[in-house]
Amino acid sequence: MGDPKAVGAQIRMKLPSLTPLEYKVASHILARKDIGASMPLRDVAIGSGVSEAMVVKVAKKLGFAGFRAFRQGLADYYRLDTAALHSEILAGDTSAMIVQKVSRTAMQALEETFAILDLAAFDRAARFLHSARQRDFYGLGGSAQIARDVAHKFLRIGIRSNVYDDAHMMMMSAALLGPQDTVIAFSHSGRTAAVMDAVDLARKNGARIIVVTNYPDSPMAQMVDMVLRSTAQNNPLLGENAAARIAQLNLMDALFVAVAQQDRATADANLARTMQAVQSKRRN
Repeated sequence: MGDPKAVGAQIRMKLPSLTPLEYKVASHILARKDIGASMPLRDVAIGSGVSEAMVVKVAKKLGFAGFRAFRQGLADYYRLDTAALHSEILAGDTSAMIVQKVSRTAMQALEETFAILDLAAFDRAARFLHSARQRDFYGLGGSAQIARDVAHKFLRIGIRSNVYDDAHMMMMSAALLGPQDTVIAFSHSGRTAAVMDAVDLARKNGARIIVVTNYPDSPMAQMVDMVLRSTAQNNPLLGENAAARIAQLNLMDALFVAVAQQDRATADANLARTMQAVQSKRRN
């Protein structure tokens, strides 16, 4: 793991693939901020209540070569200002503390999402969206709101798209797609059944599929052409999705700009036309 900023996100993304015991060990180790580059394996194992072999096993399942690489990665990560941004919200927090903690958690999500972004996949997604005959966006709940936001931005530069947030409508959309079409599926977990079913059908019909998710090892991520990863640290009150939505909105803003850059002259001309069209709806 090259970028220390990516360590926390990379570990969190692997957690769903662990067994309950492995998850417990990994969560306990992650919660410790005192792990330094020289902490003995024995101390970590005793602190987690498991064998040294189990700690090594967990380190490897989290994507590290072994315990030493895991220990060094955590030590490097916890030295960063980024790692210190997130703080749990407590029952006695003041309004100022709440605003600060929520904002700092969002800042961490933005920093770490950029650190893990696959720029090659990002560039391919921009090209496919620009050249597509049809662009359909799938998402339920909060994910549908992100889809609507990016569809609105695309329309401003003359790129038309459709947003589907109903299981039946997604399936009908997928049934009509082909190799010239592109889908963006939004699913924080990568396991939303209705979205997965539509993605599977669209893929079988030859459409190019982009998924925006927090978990690159999720079932949906294994089905698609491009994975754009977002990340956020879990908060018992807000959950992961709150900060993850901010990271995904920021990622989609960047994708919108990248698509516009494919033909900037046309994008600028269409932007001027759409802005003029809505100008009359504003009161002085």
